[in-house]
Amino acid sequence: MGAKKGTALLMVWADVPPEQEEEFNRWYNEEHLAERLSVPGFLSGARYEAVKGGPKHLACYELEGAAVLESEAYRRVQANPTERTKRSGPTTIATTYIRNVYTMIHPAALTPEIAASDMAPALQIGRMDVPPEVDAEFNIWYNTIYVPNYEKVPGVIRGRRYRAVTGTPTYLTLYEFEHPKVSEGAAWLAQRDASPVTARIRPHMRHAPGSPSVYVKTFPR
Repeated sequence: MGAKKGTALLMVWADVPPEQEEEFNRWYNEEHLAERLSVPGFLSGARYEAVKGGPKHLACYELEGAAVLESEAYRRVQANPTERTKRSGPTTIATTYIRNVYTMIHPAALTPEIAASDMAPALQIGRMDVPPEVDAEFNIWYNTIYVPNYEKVPGVIRGRRYRAVTGTPTYLTLYEFEHPKVSEGAAWLAQRDASPVTARIRPHMRHAPGSPSVYVKTFPR
């Protein structure tokens, strides 16, 4: 069986007018997700809705690598949108539209376990920047203390970190959860300030609007 996860992500967030959500969701579920997943290098994908933070709608695509989005196959489908895409896609109707491409920075390599895993039932996502003068220390802390501590919490499948290739802010943290309440429990809260280093580093983090956010998978179910 082929890999389901790679070393890059395409993340598309959107808010759409309430009166257009039904058609937006049908377009995504009936046409668009499958169209994108037919492109070589798109390994898996799913749609999510925010239960905390935002934007409301998220399409998360696992890619072999960021170069997939430079391929002839992807450029061809991107350059030839369907009539339904022109009418109901986020570039036409969204009030918020964010399309970011990321490459994995933690863990350092893709393990067989990660590569074989399915899209998670829920995600917690942080999108952030830090000042240049703390960037190196921030990344060491996040990779060696912060993510590993949270991975001890029951219900956390894993945590991965990414740097933006396209879009802002610079960093994305993606926690895969078994359910959307994981980060509300006592075990998660106990790890939040478990290290004294955290109190020094966290004040430098500048989150994007709506971040951190929690999402539940809506399609495929």
